[in-house]
Parts: sequence; structure tokens; C-alpha cells
Amino acid sequence: MRSPLKQLLLWAEFVKISHTVFALPFALASMAIAARASHGWPGWQIFLLIVSAMFCARTCAMAFNRIVDRRFDALNPRTARRHLPAGSVSLVSAWCLWALSAAGLVGTAWLINPLCFYLSPVALGVVCFYSLTKRFTDYTHVYLGLALALAPIGAWLAVTGSFSWEPVFMAVAVVFWLIGFDIIYAIQDHDFDRKQGLHSLVVAWGPKNALMAAFLSHVIMWILLTVFGLLVRFRLPYFVGMGLILICLLLEHWLARRRSLNWVNTAFFKLNALVSAVFLTVVVAEVAFPGFFRVQR
Repeated sequence: MRSPLKQLLLWAEFVKISHTVFALPFALASMAIAARASHGWPGWQIFLLIVSAMFCARTCAMAFNRIVDRRFDALNPRTARRHLPAGSVSLVSAWCLWALSAAGLVGTAWLINPLCFYLSPVALGVVCFYSLTKRFTDYTHVYLGLALALAPIGAWLAVTGSFSWEPVFMAVAVVFWLIGFDIIYAIQDHDFDRKQGLHSLVVAWGPKNALMAAFLSHVIMWILLTVFGLLVRFRLPYFVGMGLILICLLLEHWLARRRSLNWVNTAFFKLNALVSAVFLTVVVAEVAFPGFFRVQR
């Protein structure tokens, strides 16, 4: 029998809790900008509720993904040792985790404000629907991007209770960011997906053309975030951060083209985690110290 700690680590690995570093920083950055636009720091309660909502949404989405893909995971040598095919997590337990996390998101949204509560079932539908798209569309990466893009919009709604252009602008950038790095990740399964009749841009266009599409997506993402910084009148720290993000993106694509598939996880996880962390850091720096970096005249 596993100890409580080992059981917790098992479930954390089952839902890839470490991958929360992709969406959560964009949610917190959106929260910071929303705070600047409204009445300042929203308080620790809203902060913790946003983090809780992100955790529940991502856990629900990943549990659903592992459940509906378990047959393909068992056939794919790269994923055959995942928890459901390997039997280390039961199907009943996985469904229970999915239900609990879905209920957790709805309950957390209810504690935030009525608008978030009413929209929470829509959010659940979007984040879970992605897992089915590889069965019928080559643009599965776009659907995953839309799921991740809910993070900045949801955080903004949690703080302000209303819509605005800023989180939507960030959300569009997130969609293009996700398209780019998910295409790179999908290269690992190109042969398997093609044989199984699963869809992706890598299967439809071939790895070389798909990598070009990924690069263009990241170029668009970087331009959008740069323009966003200009529109909200950010200063030096933000654009230094955009320079670092550009270096990360270029290195990611260099690794994807020049190295073996063993390097894909480095390009996929470490560099994109750094992208989101840098974005959050420079946004917080701009919001927390708005006058520090201004040129004195």
C-alpha cells in the first residue's frame, strides 16, 4: 500500500501538475493588469480562488484526456507506461478525480462572482472538448489553444466581474503560443498518429511544413505581446522580458529542427515554462513599480 505522500505524487504525475506553469502565469499576469485597471490588489482570497480554479480546470481537463485516450496510450510505445494503461490508476478513480475537479471548478467560480459561476460549465466544456478533437480535425492544436486562452480571461473576470479588451488580446496571443509548441510536441507521435488515423497538423502537412507553421505562430504570438505592451504603456522591464522570450522561442525552434526527438521535451516544457514565467515577472514588475522605470524629464 502506498503512503499518502506517494499517492499524492502519483496523482500529481497522472495529471502532469507541473504543466500548470504554462497557463497559470498568464492568469496571474491578467489578474495583475486587471488590478491595476480597477481598484488595486484584489486580496488574497481572490488570488487563491484564481489559483484554485486554474488547478481544478487543468486537473479536470487532463483527467478527461487520460481517460478518453487510454486506448491510444496503450498502443503508443511513448505513452504505454502512463497510469491508466499501466494499471497504476484505475478507470473508476480517474473518473472520480474528473468529477471532483469539475465540481471544484464550479464551486470555486461560485465563490468568486456570479459571472464566473455562470460561465464555469462553458469553461469545463471547452477544456475537455479538446481531447476529442484529434479524432476529427487537423486543427486540434487550435482547440487546445482556446482552452489555455481561458486562463487570462477567467482571471480578469474574477477581479473585475466584466469583460475588456486586455485579457482577450492576451488570450489570442496564448492561442498562437500554444499552437506553436503543441505542434512541436506532436512531432513525437507523427508516425503513430498517422497509422491510427488521428489528426494533427503534423500528420496533415508533414513535420517540416508543420514546424514552419509553428514558427509563424510563435512570431505572431511575440508580435501580439509586444503590441500589447505598447498599448498598455508598459516600459523597460516588459520589453527586456520580450527580448528574453524571443530568445527562448528561437532556441525552441532550433532544438526542434536540429536535435533528436529526445530534445522535444526540453523545447516543449522547459523553454515554454520559462516563457510564461518571464511574462508574469515583467508584468508584475510593471504593475507593482509603475513609476520606477519611467524616464525622468
